[in-house]
Amino acid sequence: MDASKAKEVINSAEKKNRKAIDHLETTLSGIRAGKASPALFNQVMVEYYGNPAPLPQIASITSPDARTILLQPWEKSMIHSVEKAIMQANLGFTPQNNGETIRINIPPLTEERRKELVKQARHEGENARISLRTSRKEAMDVIRKLQKDGLPEDAAKDAEAEIQKLIDNYNKKIDTLLEKKEKEILAV
Repeated sequence: MDASKAKEVINSAEKKNRKAIDHLETTLSGIRAGKASPALFNQVMVEYYGNPAPLPQIASITSPDARTILLQPWEKSMIHSVEKAIMQANLGFTPQNNGETIRINIPPLTEERRKELVKQARHEGENARISLRTSRKEAMDVIRKLQKDGLPEDAAKDAEAEIQKLIDNYNKKIDTLLEKKEKEILAV
C-alpha cells in the first residue's frame, strides 16, 4: 500500500478544517461590535413569496455612517416582511421604515452586552475547535485502519504527525480570529 491514501486522508482533513474556519469567520462577522456592519444581517432570513431567503438577496444593505444601517428592499412590497424578519432575528434593533427604506440605528453597546458578545464569540470559537478535534479523530482512525491494511508504520506515523500539525495551525487561526474579534467588541 502506498502513501497516496494517507495523503488523501490529510487533504480531506484539511478541507474539513478550512470549512470550520470559514464558518467561524462568517459567524464572528455577524456578532455586533458596536459599529454598524451590513454583515450583521447575513444570517437574517426573510419570507419571500413563501420561501425563506437571506436578507442580502432581498435588499441592498448599506452603512451610511458608523451608527446606521440602511436597507432598501428590491421590491417595495417586501418592506414589512424585512421588518418582521429583523424583529424575529432578535438582534436587538428596532427598524424604522419610511415606505421605501428601512433605517436601523445601532445603539452603543453597554459593558454588560460587550461581555456577553465576547462570551458568544468564545463559544463559537469552541465550536470550531470541536470541529477540528472531530476532524483529527476521523483522520487518525482512517490512518490506523490503513496501517492495519498494509500502510507502513513510518508512513502512518508521518501522516499522524502531519495531521496534528494541521490541527495545531488551525487552532492558532482560531485564536487569532477570536483575539481580533474580542478587541473589536471591547473597543469603546
